[in-house]
Amino acid sequence: MAEALRIGIAGLGTVGASVVRVLSEKASELTRQCGRQLVVTAVSARDRARNRGVDVAAAKWFDDPVDLAKSADIDVFVELIGGDEGPARACVKVALEAGKHVVTANKALLAKHGVSLAEIAEKKGVLLNYEAAVAGGIPIIKTMREAMAGNSVTRVFGILNGTCNYILTRMEAEGLSFEDCLKDAQRLGYAEADPTFDIEGNDTAHKLSILTSLAFGCKISADDIYMEGISNISQADIRAAGELGYRIKLLGVAQQTESGIEQRVHPTMVPTASVIAQVHGVTNAVAVETDILGELLLSGPGAGGNATASAVIGDIADIAKSRPGFQHGPVFGRPAKELKPYKRAKMRAHEGGYFIRLTVHDRVGVFAAVAKRMADNDISLESIVQHAVGTEEDATKTVILVTHETTEAAVRKAVDGITKDGHLTDKPQVIRIERAG
Repeated sequence: MAEALRIGIAGLGTVGASVVRVLSEKASELTRQCGRQLVVTAVSARDRARNRGVDVAAAKWFDDPVDLAKSADIDVFVELIGGDEGPARACVKVALEAGKHVVTANKALLAKHGVSLAEIAEKKGVLLNYEAAVAGGIPIIKTMREAMAGNSVTRVFGILNGTCNYILTRMEAEGLSFEDCLKDAQRLGYAEADPTFDIEGNDTAHKLSILTSLAFGCKISADDIYMEGISNISQADIRAAGELGYRIKLLGVAQQTESGIEQRVHPTMVPTASVIAQVHGVTNAVAVETDILGELLLSGPGAGGNATASAVIGDIADIAKSRPGFQHGPVFGRPAKELKPYKRAKMRAHEGGYFIRLTVHDRVGVFAAVAKRMADNDISLESIVQHAVGTEEDATKTVILVTHETTEAAVRKAVDGITKDGHLTDKPQVIRIERAG
């Protein structure tokens, strides 16, 4: 049997403690699968005295994770610290430069520095594995990086944030407001005290940027993603979607177009009968469309200690099975130095159907004016629904429009025109309708 694989873990929070626990509980099975033992020989965390529910007494303790990263006591460095700068970036860089394999769950780090770190890993002939950085326990990175050779990807999309999916699921199922669902998500630990990163789409954008690089062979460009969150989704939108045969999901979408690569994160209406519409709660799902395979959809736990630990341990096991001196595959599916510059497609040129909700004054001529603005911008309407709201003294109507395929530029121009006409009593709502399997 080969010598034991010596593992150093920086960060002993929920995920780090779960990794240590599973490596201990599944030691015999992992040894049989990998042909060698997987042993945690060193760890690093901020508080040595904290009770984490796992035994790390046999591991060497490092107060500084950078010292752990370059230690001769480890073969693999596992980064579970988090953050796109500071200790996380420093220790991953040091570990790679020292010829150590690296496993990380840090999507923010990869979204900002993934390409430069990949160049170091490939130069040193070591692995940089990051399955846990995108969609928790779903093996989407390994699938796209290794199992889809020869396929040309045309589109990748999915539910990549469990917090948002949980909130939208509760809003629909129980008729609760966004604010009430968010408070409940915070109470249950699904959302942070400051939930902005999740609910405004940043977390999904980081994950999408990594998938985009794998899908289209381009450099990661998280700053070039069109982004909308879910904080403006109301019960009126949820109910209208249901009446029209749709369900609202926060999707990350990347697709190849004639003008470049389109990356966007926003609330989306998907047909209720589609598979992705059936993904509820904190579950994640990722769909990949290709020329050979067609459409592949993977769904599973997107967060949590066990799900993330499973992905981390899978990455460690891949390293344990690798042969010394073997030329490892590139980090992002293609050599980092050959990744193409990211060319952003014009977001306003996106074509598809749209849901438009307008709250208007209930007076003569308003509906005709709305219809004229749509016609002036060559927008064909699939359906129109009106609901009376308010009192007789201050009567208003909610007008729900569903368009046939059109451009975003046309929709925005029409809505801006309606706003300028002075017919609206509230901010208009525009939600894209996405083709989904």
